[in-house]
Amino acid sequence: MAGVREAGRQLVRGAVAGVLGTVAMDGLWYARHRREGGREPFVAWEVTSQITDWEAAPAPARMGRKLIGVVTGRDVPVERAAAVNNVMHWGYGTSWAAGYALLTAAAGRRRAWWHGPAFGTAVWASDYVTLPLAGVYEPIWRYDVPTLWKDLSAHLVFGTVADGVLRAVGSRT
Repeated sequence: MAGVREAGRQLVRGAVAGVLGTVAMDGLWYARHRREGGREPFVAWEVTSQITDWEAAPAPARMGRKLIGVVTGRDVPVERAAAVNNVMHWGYGTSWAAGYALLTAAAGRRRAWWHGPAFGTAVWASDYVTLPLAGVYEPIWRYDVPTLWKDLSAHLVFGTVADGVLRAVGSRT
């Protein structure tokens, strides 16, 4: 029973770390957006309120549509695309960090400084495997280096912050 309780604690710590890591990553994306002339406030930029076309929807929405379709056998109406996008975006980072928290706690040893950036890199790399296979992204070789670097650097922020939060909230360090 104590093992189940500890796993539950690690999952909660990981979820908190995932939320904060996602906020940090999105903060970097938002700063870039503002430098490129974007003017909307952070919350309006961050929270998708309307999507009118699945083909133009962000990757999290399109992946969520595919997952829901596989599980239920039904298509998701485009009117639900914004909600699907928000749930997938936040759920993705949160679930990755929850798994990372479980893994690092199970390892039971002190993490090196580079584990957070390595975690972010692993999340980034997995995106360029799973999303092309799902038809949501192009294969990695079709992207230019600046695009890949922007995406990787954002994921480095995610992994570093998530790892730092886990250390701060008492996950095994």
